Amino acid sequence: MTIIGLGEDGLSGLSNASQEALAAATIVTGAARHLDLLPDLAAEIRVWPVPFADGIQPLLALRGCNVVVLASGDPFWFGAGSVLVRHLERTEWRALPAPSVASRAAAHLGWPLEKTPVFGLHAAPLQRLRPALHADARLLILLRDGAAVAKLATYITDAGFGASQLWVMEAMGGPRERVRCTTADGLDFADIQHPVCAALIVNGSGSPLPVSSGLSDDVFDHDGQITKRPIRAITLSTLAPRPGEHLWDIGAGSGAIGIEWMLGHPANRTTAIEHNSERAARIRYNANTLGADRLQLFEGTALEFLRRRPAKEPPDAVFIGGGLSEALLQSLWQHLPAGTRVVANSVTLETDTLLSKWHAKTGGSLIRIEVSNATPLGTKHSWKASYPVSQWSAVKCR
Repeated sequence: MTIIGLGEDGLSGLSNASQEALAAATIVTGAARHLDLLPDLAAEIRVWPVPFADGIQPLLALRGCNVVVLASGDPFWFGAGSVLVRHLERTEWRALPAPSVASRAAAHLGWPLEKTPVFGLHAAPLQRLRPALHADARLLILLRDGAAVAKLATYITDAGFGASQLWVMEAMGGPRERVRCTTADGLDFADIQHPVCAALIVNGSGSPLPVSSGLSDDVFDHDGQITKRPIRAITLSTLAPRPGEHLWDIGAGSGAIGIEWMLGHPANRTTAIEHNSERAARIRYNANTLGADRLQLFEGTALEFLRRRPAKEPPDAVFIGGGLSEALLQSLWQHLPAGTRVVANSVTLETDTLLSKWHAKTGGSLIRIEVSNATPLGTKHSWKASYPVSQWSAVKCR
């Protein structure tokens, strides 16, 4: 099986190897748009179905045949190649890429591609851009169609970055190529044609998200059930997220800990556990708004979650922000794999006693965090203490 990257210029942009593979193929499959770019071929032509996943099993049934699959540009740059090869042995396929739309866009604009984030948002929410929105950021954004470009412009404007330069780049590399520049708040193109890529230089008065742990509390929608910013910053430092790790956020409240865990690295994952339905809805809203829409949410108690937990996705770290109990710690310690980091915060005497017991039993670190804020006292100011927080952290030993 050969996976060929096809540009908007059809055969004229293909390498000799790609053209030879097409000429020798017995079956050629791909999106109708790609097939329309080809001349008459001796091979049987099959249009790839929509949705994309529906074409995978019919393709696998063709094992042993001389099949060519057409994809856009570089099949492994936000393309179909990475999906297809999950189902194939390495000896069953080869890939012949063409320049990606990102390469063509960067070449047109003179941008260094290695320093330019690229977002594939064909089937993903625009909010994934939120952590990348800051002054002078240069972004390439792959979109489904013209309507998606309009939604992008509205989203950028509503975020306070309406003055951003916006290039609308259609059918890059082919005879229909067209590039137009405007601003996000000035977009008025009504004839944008697929395939389309947007390029953005961010500008405006919007507030970028800080890259440090401990976002302002008002970034999150919450009902008061939130780990406050100073405690959250210390807690995330104790959790010590590493790239690609998975967090269980138990008693997630607003979801702030789990969301910031994900914002720390694009490969990080969070499963939030929250039994209160209103708070669960807030977690989903906060995650979607801040670009952490991949957060997994379990609505129920932690003990229910542990009984049903996905066995193939154990955590690297667990944070207990609510629902702390002896039964929960016993169940966690029984089920967690060795090496899992556990952090629990407490604000009551009863749970302080529980953490002291588990500190004596399993070791780790037990600290007390006290924060005071300057508040008005008559015509002057004085310190007002928040509830102190006890924090136990430990690693499940082998």
